[in-house]
Amino acid sequence: MRVLVIEDDQDVADYLNKGLRESDYVVDHATDGKEGMTMAASGDYDVMIIDRMLPGMDGLNIIKTIRATGNQTPVLILSALGDVDARVEGLRGGGDDYLTKPFSFTELLARLDVLARRARSGGETETVLKVADLEMDLLARTVKRNGMNIDVQPREFRLLEYLMRHADQVVTRTMLLEKVWDYHFDPQTNVIDVHISRLRSKIDKGFEKPLLQTIRGAGYMLRDDT
Repeated sequence: MRVLVIEDDQDVADYLNKGLRESDYVVDHATDGKEGMTMAASGDYDVMIIDRMLPGMDGLNIIKTIRATGNQTPVLILSALGDVDARVEGLRGGGDDYLTKPFSFTELLARLDVLARRARSGGETETVLKVADLEMDLLARTVKRNGMNIDVQPREFRLLEYLMRHADQVVTRTMLLEKVWDYHFDPQTNVIDVHISRLRSKIDKGFEKPLLQTIRGAGYMLRDDT
């Protein structure tokens, strides 16, 4: 997914950029309000992170301006202003969520995932996915099978989320490359096979019924045969 970060504090920006890229986001960064406004208006982003207090043009004015043009890209506001009035003003000004500094990156990532997912589903909020006895909590970013915690890496989480959202459907390699890796070309590597193998060892090993299946010549399927 593509995210625009508008943040003038270089330390915060570096922290965000590093963490988001490690979590497989494609990141663009603007250091002031005017540059951010231009990028927000011209770019095609899945979500934006906008600092409230910026040089050149403040964050709320950026949000109000893009909303006036019909741009409904989800916006997470970052701000050192954490009182109730400031939060309400930010949300009423067009922000979709509000996070105060200092913040936990894990929480920020969870909030971004929820915003992006809500936009894709037309505003419907879904926080838990279930296939048979496999359960994924999208907010807590946890995976359990039969009540047992399963430790998955960020890319494995995205892969499993996509498979669970398309349970009992064949998911092709092209679909996975585009939706999980954000590739619109075939990188000619075995990256999918490696991640599928790792994921299968985590969610199926030690359990009576395997859920993740390879459909020869077609792709993969997470199937509930109960």
